[in-house]
Amino acid sequence: MLSYQQARDWLLERAKPLNTHQELPLMQALGRVLAEPVVAGVDVPPHDNSAMDGYALRCADLAPAMAVSQRVPAGSVPEPLAAGTAVRIFTGAPIPPGADAVIMQEQAEVDDAGRVTFSAEPSLGQNIRRRGEDIAAGQRILEAGRELSAADLGLAASIGLARLPVLPQLRVAAFFTGDELVEPGLPLGEGQIYNSNRYWLLPALQQLGCEVIDLGHVGDALEPTRQLLRDAAAVADVVITCGGVSVGEEDHVKAAVDAEGELTLWKVAIKPGKPLAYGKLGEADFIGLPGNPVSGYVTLQTLIKPFLLKRMGLEVPPPEAQRLPAAFAWDKPDMRRSEFLRVRKVAGELQLYPQQGSGVLMSCAWADGLVWLQPGQQVKPGDELAYLELT
Repeated sequence: MLSYQQARDWLLERAKPLNTHQELPLMQALGRVLAEPVVAGVDVPPHDNSAMDGYALRCADLAPAMAVSQRVPAGSVPEPLAAGTAVRIFTGAPIPPGADAVIMQEQAEVDDAGRVTFSAEPSLGQNIRRRGEDIAAGQRILEAGRELSAADLGLAASIGLARLPVLPQLRVAAFFTGDELVEPGLPLGEGQIYNSNRYWLLPALQQLGCEVIDLGHVGDALEPTRQLLRDAAAVADVVITCGGVSVGEEDHVKAAVDAEGELTLWKVAIKPGKPLAYGKLGEADFIGLPGNPVSGYVTLQTLIKPFLLKRMGLEVPPPEAQRLPAAFAWDKPDMRRSEFLRVRKVAGELQLYPQQGSGVLMSCAWADGLVWLQPGQQVKPGDELAYLELT
């Protein structure tokens, strides 16, 4: 079995970023991955302009009282500054040719004759935002591979772009296996459980920015599972199943993938989450998550999320763990596998959820992070532990 770090690296080596792109209007591009660098074609701001409401003048012309020769609101085109005069100017308005400073209106007083006096002397360039001060024409402002934020879209708009080239959304088809599963809202029969996996996995994939194809539920039977795998591979870049990848007689996903494609990774030395599968179904990647809710959730967070992000074209840095002190003891470590314990950060310490079983989904809803323990690692209160924040 591969260790956690080996499995993570192995999966990332096989995560091939999407290599096509589309152009989207800015209002539809939030959260999408930029396919090409963005280079400014204009200066921002496009002209010297006033940083505030006030009076523009030439510092050398400052006099006890000055005539106001023109009024320049934002969006207008000023005349050249008349010698010895000041110009009433507003925030964002172009600086009149010949002016070299702006005095804020709070330091100005206009008399009955319309002449303005100032309570402070200006300095050269005061309160003037220079052309290209924010962005210069020819400057690269956004790099390819960036997940576009609201600020990025505003930046693109500031240089006049209405559309941006983005990678297509990663299409992920998911289905869930097990005769025992019942959808929420329906009555439970004997031996049945509600399908909770569907309701954390699909939203988690959507939150990552994937285009999610929900193929529902299939019972424990080989041929229907094979058919659903074929259907999924025909429409998706990645196929994910939840359950059915163990070795029991009623676990048919592994056999179905072997029949329809190839399985190249099976079992990872982590707890929870050992029965993780990876393979190929034609051009589509296949990922088989464990059916136990916590095992599936932890595996998605620690191994599959980085894989999907790289497939989407995003940079995936090494796992960065904070070092925080434990407020608990852990004296029965797994000697062969890395463990991921569900914890919560409280007053700078890590508290442990009391039940760490692989079926206790409450631990995932309660936790804000995972403690990453090495095989055989014991914990006593005060020990500094590797803490991975859940997002």
